[in-house]
Amino acid sequence: MKITLKLFASLTDYLPSEAKYTNLVELDVAPGTTIGQLVEQHCLPEKLVHLVLVNGHYIAPELRATRTLAEGDVLAIWPPIAGG
Repeated sequence: MKITLKLFASLTDYLPSEAKYTNLVELDVAPGTTIGQLVEQHCLPEKLVHLVLVNGHYIAPELRATRTLAEGDVLAIWPPIAGG
């Protein structure tokens, strides 16, 4: 099934080089794939996976290991943001 993975800020370093300027990549994943599995498959450091949205809806950290993705989902991930 097809989903879109969008990574922001420093996480764009984990995208293929051709996707770094658009910050997104279309992926073909197996049905039943969870957010946690996708994060692990793409070697995203867990400490950098801070804000996670699926189709614009926040997914709490305790739900990410079991929340499955569906055809057409857009998974967006941001690292912790610091500033002043």
